[in-house]
Amino acid sequence: MRDTKEKLSNLTIFLHWVVGLTIIALATVGVYMSENEAFEFYPIHKSIGVLIFVVIVVRVYWRFVNGWLQPVTEYKAIEHNLAKIIHWVLIIAMIIMPISGFIMSGAGGYGVSVFGLEIIAAQFDPITKEAIPHNAQLSGFMRETHEIAGWTIIVAIGLHIAGAIKHHFIDKDNTLRRMLGKN
Repeated sequence: MRDTKEKLSNLTIFLHWVVGLTIIALATVGVYMSENEAFEFYPIHKSIGVLIFVVIVVRVYWRFVNGWLQPVTEYKAIEHNLAKIIHWVLIIAMIIMPISGFIMSGAGGYGVSVFGLEIIAAQFDPITKEAIPHNAQLSGFMRETHEIAGWTIIVAIGLHIAGAIKHHFIDKDNTLRRMLGKN
């Protein structure tokens, strides 16, 4: 089923909420890990990050095949343009986040595995137990990219949620209800 102005497909709704909630959880855990050196969370963070990337690719493909969502009512041009910008920022950041994390970890010698299934082998010094980077410069660049994309996505999600709240409580339209599948 294709999305319409009145109703979204079950696939659109499913992909929106799975990706959105997973990205929020990963960003929350990511901030916690980096601020508290909580290394025990890195394997699960990386595993979920790799898996959600597959879902993100499906979501982005579905959005381009299905087209952009039509607003439920007419809005000012500035509101429409802001919504488009936020959606593009979310799409780009959702693609950059897992790719940069994957490259950062792999190039940094930490490896990448999905729930124990090794994709890129970790490389540790047998004496110091520290990771031996395959490419420290690339890993460092990807670390910065991952961090910038992370904060960008946090701000963009905040603005996206603020927009949904505005639509629901101020405009009193069906935008949020449509994304909840309740119209």
